[in-house]
Amino acid sequence: MRKRLLIALGLVAVVLVAGTLGYIFIERWSLLDAAYMTVITVGTVGFREVHQLSDAGRAFTIGLILFGVGAIGFAFATIVDFLVEGHLRGFLEERRMSKLLTGLEGHHIVAGMGRVGSEVARAFAAEGVRFVVIDNCPDCVERASAEGWAVLAADATEEKTLLEAGIERAASLVTALDSDAANVFVALTARTLNPSLFIVARSTASSTEDQLKRAGADRVITPSVIGGRRMASMVLHPYVSQYVELADAGGGDVCLEEVELPEGSPLVGRSLEGARITERTGVLVLAMRSRDGRVAATPASDTMLQAGARLVVMGATGQLEKLATFLGGTG
Repeated sequence: MRKRLLIALGLVAVVLVAGTLGYIFIERWSLLDAAYMTVITVGTVGFREVHQLSDAGRAFTIGLILFGVGAIGFAFATIVDFLVEGHLRGFLEERRMSKLLTGLEGHHIVAGMGRVGSEVARAFAAEGVRFVVIDNCPDCVERASAEGWAVLAADATEEKTLLEAGIERAASLVTALDSDAANVFVALTARTLNPSLFIVARSTASSTEDQLKRAGADRVITPSVIGGRRMASMVLHPYVSQYVELADAGGGDVCLEEVELPEGSPLVGRSLEGARITERTGVLVLAMRSRDGRVAATPASDTMLQAGARLVVMGATGQLEKLATFLGGTG
C-alpha cells in the first residue's frame, strides 16, 4: 500500500513538472506562468488561460487535462484508501517502534509469541525489565501491542530482523518458535551477531537439545519434559512440589530471587558463615555463582564472598528487601 501511495504521488509530480516544462517550451512562457497554467488545468478550476494559446498549446492542454485529471483522481483515491484502512497509523507506529528499538540497550528479546513465548513476555513485564517481542503473526502482534509491549512484526529467522531488534546491544535472547529448526537457526544467527549474548532456546523434543546447544544456546528448555517431571513430582512428593511451586510463583509472600554482591559491600572478603546472612535477614542462601562462572549448589559455610558473585536466595518479600539493604552496607 505504501508503494502504491508513492507511485500515485510520483505521477502527480511528473504531470506537474511535465506540464510546466511543456508550456515553457511550446508557448515560451515564464516559469511562474507555466506552473500556474499547469495547476489550474490539472485542477480543473475553470480559470481562463494566462495567455492566448497557440494550436500546439491547445493540443498540449488537452493531453495535460486527460493525463492530469487521471493522475489526480488516482492519487486522491489512494490517499483516502491509505487513511481509511489505517495504514497511516500503522506507518507512524512503525516509525515510533523503530525509534524505540534504536534506543534500547541491555534489553531482552523474545522470538515467538506462542504459548511459551507469551509466558516469558508476561514474566519480563511483571519484573519491569525492557524487552522486545518478535513475531510475524498478526494476531500475536496485536495481542502484544494491546499489552503495551515493544513488538516487532517480522520473521525472527531473518538476520535483519534480529539486527532491527538490537541483538548486538541485547543482554539475552529467548527463542521460543514452534519449529526446532527455526530455533536452531535463530540461536546460530544470534550467537554470530553477539558472541556474549545469553541465549535460552525452546525445544519440542529432547533429541534436539544438543543441536540447539551446538548452535549457540546457553540453556535449552523442553516444556514437555519439564511438565512431565513436575506432574510426577506432584504425585510422588505433593507437599514438596506445592512448596516449590509456591516459591517459584512468588505466591504467599515467598519467592526465589537472584541477587548480586556489589562492589564495596562490607560482605566482600568474608565467609558465608561470617556474613550471617540468614541470621540477619531471614533469607536462606540456596546457591552461589562466583565471578568465574563456578556454581555451588549448596555453598559451604567457609565459602568466601566475592564482589560480583550472584546468590540464589529464598525468602519473604520483606526479607529480600532487607537483604538488598544488607548487601549494600546501608542496614
